[in-house]
Amino acid sequence: MKQIILLSLTFLFVFFGSKIQAQTYNTDKSLKGFDKYIEQVMQDWNAPGIAVGIIIKDELVYAKGFGYRDLENKLPITSKTLFPIASNTKLFTAVAMGMLVEDGTLAWDKPISNFVPKIKFNTQELYNTVTLRDMLAHRTGISRHDNIWYKSDFSRKELYDRLQFLEPVQPLRQSFLYNNLMYMASGYNLELLTGKTWEQFVQENIFSPLSMNSTLFTIEAMEKTKDFAVPYYEDRDTDLLAKYPFYREMQGVGPAGSIISNLEDMSNWVSALMNKGDFQGKNVISNDILRETLQPAMALPNTALETKGYDEILNPAYGMGRSSASYKGHFLTKHGGAIGGFYSQVSMLPYDSIGVVVFVNGAHNRPLTDFITYNIYDRLLGLEQTDFNGRSLKERIDGKKAAKEARKTAGDTRIANTTPSHPLADYVGQYEDPAYGILSITLDGTALAFDFHNTKLPLDHYHYDRFDTPDDQLLGKYSVNFSTNPQGEIATAVMSIDEGEVVFLKKPDASLSATATLNNYVGSYELAGDIVKIELMDGNQLIALSTGQPPITLVPYKTNKFKVKEFSDYLVDFSLEGNDVKIMKLIVPGGAYDYVKK
Repeated sequence: MKQIILLSLTFLFVFFGSKIQAQTYNTDKSLKGFDKYIEQVMQDWNAPGIAVGIIIKDELVYAKGFGYRDLENKLPITSKTLFPIASNTKLFTAVAMGMLVEDGTLAWDKPISNFVPKIKFNTQELYNTVTLRDMLAHRTGISRHDNIWYKSDFSRKELYDRLQFLEPVQPLRQSFLYNNLMYMASGYNLELLTGKTWEQFVQENIFSPLSMNSTLFTIEAMEKTKDFAVPYYEDRDTDLLAKYPFYREMQGVGPAGSIISNLEDMSNWVSALMNKGDFQGKNVISNDILRETLQPAMALPNTALETKGYDEILNPAYGMGRSSASYKGHFLTKHGGAIGGFYSQVSMLPYDSIGVVVFVNGAHNRPLTDFITYNIYDRLLGLEQTDFNGRSLKERIDGKKAAKEARKTAGDTRIANTTPSHPLADYVGQYEDPAYGILSITLDGTALAFDFHNTKLPLDHYHYDRFDTPDDQLLGKYSVNFSTNPQGEIATAVMSIDEGEVVFLKKPDASLSATATLNNYVGSYELAGDIVKIELMDGNQLIALSTGQPPITLVPYKTNKFKVKEFSDYLVDFSLEGNDVKIMKLIVPGGAYDYVKK
């Protein structure tokens, strides 16, 4: 028993002992040499600019910019320089949803469909069981599908309506599958329940009470200010820096990552998080909400320990909008953000009353926000400084070398001397997936062109019916494999996107789905006593009904021609005399049958 008590006390001291130690910090002494450290990091990583903020208790004790927010014009980063914080938006959304839980509008652990019946999931089981906590803890079993929203023009409602097409790949609450769309959906649920947009609610209930007066939601609004960062990337296989275009298409998925802020405003947010939701003598956020966001909802693996032997961060878990772990025996909570050449890290050691905010404006500088944060904690806590920079820098150098070598082998699988099965014009058209939307293939002179969610690239023949885009540094590389239907026509385009293959079906002319057009085909048709009724459902869907048989769905194909949804090798062809339909021809592999309209 004595040994158990001693072990328990040891655990409490190791994990929470910092609460006893953390009284005051001599920041001048602790941070001596830190500025030189950052300058070395910037040199090592060819970093355009870095912003660092340190909050102790409720005070921003250090706020400094390094390098430039705008390299071309040599404009320095300041404590007021605005940066997109990307996924650090998620905790704002989790807190906003918690406010609805506090007032009884929602519950963390009851099915979300109890409160928002309009939400649709791919299965009835998900509809009946998925909770708000499941959505905010990335444990719905639905993988991320980021290319549904990335660079798309979909509105929040259009994204919300696409949830129903996303099949789960893991059982509910069994795996951590990061999903921006679930935060989008949570923000849209908030709008359905309150009548206010997510932006309006967050502005009124979080930004304004916390005096986050410079914090914004759009790049367009940011560009109207005088102090904002410009993103950069390192030109492939060189050390030349070039401007990264601002990522602007965030408003559909806004609750997952659209907030733009600076060190000063974010220090108010961190101060409230570390002080039970209090800010300047007022409680802005219920501490019950903050505790819920920290409750471990999904255990995460000790990947760094298991793969590399690094043991500084142990036993991570994800709550809602932030994760928690032990950092060298101190309780750490944090979240990262990444979008369009910007990285952010917002973290704190709440039992030590230390918070850190780091921003970087270089697409090639992802690890910096992590290890700069940890270096600050090491300094303030008087711990040995781990050489995170050295570790990450080696991985960066090795990674660049491996990527360069890998690109040399691109095309090794290409089969020479093959040709497309059809003339290029036959590949032209719009191809659609119900979740991902439209892939547009056009003919640009003598070559095909690719347009998917505002990503426009040439599309060159690879082999057979496969066509590839160039490997663009910013837009990526896509491979499209076309296939034919039983009628021998180009019918589908398959791409590997996100977590699997997505099949885009070639769309017929939109006029073929017009109610006025479809009404021409409605009626009864007879062949040798067999009667088939063609009816119009929901204004734009033809179905064929035959006694004793299930309904058959007719899919628009060409003028007066329809495919049979259930049988790809069946075709229904309506014959007209003038404007009147006289015969419905059913074409199957065994022959053609003429049904006369009664």
